Amino acid sequence: MENRKEILKQGFEAAGIALTEAQTAAFLRYAELLEEWNAKMNLTAITEFPEVVRKHFADSVYPFMLGRIGTEQTLIDVGTGAGFPGIPLKIMFPGLKITLIDALNKRVRFLEEVIRELDLKLIRAVHGRAEDLARDRDFRERYDLAAARAVAPLPVLAEYCLPFVRKGGRFLAYKSDQIEEELAGAANALKILGARENGSLYYVLPGTEAGRSLLVLEKERNTPALYPRKAGTASKKPL
Repeated sequence: MENRKEILKQGFEAAGIALTEAQTAAFLRYAELLEEWNAKMNLTAITEFPEVVRKHFADSVYPFMLGRIGTEQTLIDVGTGAGFPGIPLKIMFPGLKITLIDALNKRVRFLEEVIRELDLKLIRAVHGRAEDLARDRDFRERYDLAAARAVAPLPVLAEYCLPFVRKGGRFLAYKSDQIEEELAGAANALKILGARENGSLYYVLPGTEAGRSLLVLEKERNTPALYPRKAGTASKKPL
């Protein structure tokens, strides 16, 4: 455990982040739960602890450390999977009020156990598809921020995520560094959904040579009621 503690601290220190003892304990326990549950179900293909630290934990929080994203806001993590980026963000920034959503109930049960074990406050895990929850008045256009690390084309992600964001809020899409063409291809979708790019971040993930982008899409207008379309339509017929 002591070795893991040092690996964790060094992984964050490479990104210029000093963890408190409470944050260190939370990340270590999170990693343990991830391993335990990953043996029973597919949560992540990244299983080596140093890689989990760099590519899941640090990668989730590093863009927020760059200082242009408020940390006292409401955030919905769409298609959160094993809890990335939402749970690392909650550990680092307790003031964020976070909703994690995922379409697989088994993953939601895992997230609920993590929330209990880490005694996290003002965070909940919800079972449901983005296409359905975004039509619910309790979710639609209720959030300052929506975030997604899902591997999907930007027009698809935007249709899933922007309906959750209030006017003036932002959708944060975690991407690789090859995004210029993807962003250009999403111009029509962003116009329809009421958003524009504003203040995106481009960086190298500390401790690696991996280029990263955090696309910041600002919501200028309310999303038309037609969107998101029914399940499967966004990926089959992207805007």
